[in-house]
Amino acid sequence: MRLKLRENCKYGIAVATSMGVRITPLGGAPVHTSNSYYMQATSAESNSVNIASSLGIKGLVLTNFVKDSPISYFIKSELRRRNIDYIGPDIPQGGPWGYRHQFNIADSGYGTRGPRVHNDRAGEVGRILNAKDFDFDKTFAEDGVRIFHLSGLVAALSPESTRFCLEAAHAAKKHGALISFDLNHRASFWKGREDELRAGFTEMVT
Repeated sequence: MRLKLRENCKYGIAVATSMGVRITPLGGAPVHTSNSYYMQATSAESNSVNIASSLGIKGLVLTNFVKDSPISYFIKSELRRRNIDYIGPDIPQGGPWGYRHQFNIADSGYGTRGPRVHNDRAGEVGRILNAKDFDFDKTFAEDGVRIFHLSGLVAALSPESTRFCLEAAHAAKKHGALISFDLNHRASFWKGREDELRAGFTEMVT
């Protein structure tokens, strides 16, 4: 069966996500023994756009940024370098205990030592994604999107991010975008919200 995709679109793929950074020790060293790290701008959902962009397909990221944060500047620069557009508000940090981008600390493993990832997501700015900060009519109607990719991970960050993904999915479907969905299950994210999230995810893809 051949998928029928909308024509005359600016974007081949768009994703809703919460961008952050991943740091990985150089030379295959364990995290706790290294003092040199490689930093990447990343998220589970933006990986799909990275692949599409490398194949010449124009991509778009919908996300929140922390205003005047050097990590935010780094993420925006990396997206531009990959020829990926982005839209989303710059949220004031609110002081040292306010919002920030997620940190993903990765041990890639070596020999018999398997890879391990430590997620540090407290205060993550993507938890407050809100449809009012985005112009869905411009994105999905005027610019046009062929495939809108969502994941259960970003939708499960908070009740706010769930509502955002639902509203974005409704707008995307209304204007002819195909919905792509990766459950990307995290039991700790679903805890206490299993029925709510199951219903929300079903609504996104049907």
